[in-house]
Amino acid sequence: MNSPASRPERLLIVDDEPANLKLLDRMLRSQGYHRLDLVGDPRQVLERYQQDRPDLILLDINMPHLDGFEVMRRLRALDDPLLPPIVILTAQSSRDFLLPALAGGARDFIAKPFDRNELLMRVRNLLDAQLAHRMLFDQAATLEALVRERTAELRRTQLEVVQRLGMAAEYRDVETGNHILRMSHTCALLARHIGWSETQADLLLHASPMHDIGKIGVPDRVLLKPGALDAQEWALMQQHTVIGAKLLGGDDSALMCMARDIALYHHEKWDGSGYPAQLAGEAIPAAARIAAVADVFDALTSARPYKKAWTVEDAVRFLQEQSGRHFEPHLVAAFMTLLPQVLAIRERFGEPV
Repeated sequence: MNSPASRPERLLIVDDEPANLKLLDRMLRSQGYHRLDLVGDPRQVLERYQQDRPDLILLDINMPHLDGFEVMRRLRALDDPLLPPIVILTAQSSRDFLLPALAGGARDFIAKPFDRNELLMRVRNLLDAQLAHRMLFDQAATLEALVRERTAELRRTQLEVVQRLGMAAEYRDVETGNHILRMSHTCALLARHIGWSETQADLLLHASPMHDIGKIGVPDRVLLKPGALDAQEWALMQQHTVIGAKLLGGDDSALMCMARDIALYHHEKWDGSGYPAQLAGEAIPAAARIAAVADVFDALTSARPYKKAWTVEDAVRFLQEQSGRHFEPHLVAAFMTLLPQVLAIRERFGEPV
């Protein structure tokens, strides 16, 4: 008679009686179960479990040092989502014994003395159930990984669209795409310095490029006028903040909410003399207050067809003079501390020659 094919499953068998271990070993091997870990000392169970990662545990209850209830408690404390079924080996059948064992984590019982057919049937059924559980767990993990990958891909796409929207506004104006790179990285630098989390600073990095998106809706005769604007033209120019907020509306994601705040309020001033809502102090969203400092400094120190670039010294002096008027004093002080890093950003994203 041919021997049964060797089965791949691992079984951990725990019983302090050597005769029981020997009997179980013989019964299981007769059906092709050769990956058996026989443990006579329950104190070794956790170590052996973590080494061998069995697919099924056969566990005696009445043992010295640790009883089966304590072994189950320690196994459950591992919080392993793939903890295999535990089958209790017992000569007891009373309700007062069985219910606590089930509550402790047992999935089934095998009565002593062992009936070979019952033993093999219960082992096979529970191994099949564990295999199905592992397949579902692996499938869930695969789906979770796919969702994470897709979410990351969507975020990359969103950030790419955001950056291109910001650059579209700059290219309509006389600014350059490098302006929004310098401005956004300076915003993130300031945010980190004043205690924002890395997540929030990263959000600001990607939201701030849309600060002037509303310029798309400003007529060319106003936006590109080389000279000073009259009162009516200035009123039209100021509308770019409102237009920007409307363009960025309808999306409640954290990124778009922050971008909308920046677009609408980055021309507000600390003393309340800005536009469009004449907000003052901390009533101005923090992201917009940061964007104002970064945007103005970069604009001042950049050459444009209608003006020469200010020196860094002159731009710094302007920020200091406007501290408490145009800009939040705390942010101006932080900017001065970070000036070497700000200049490094300017060097990194310099204007093309």
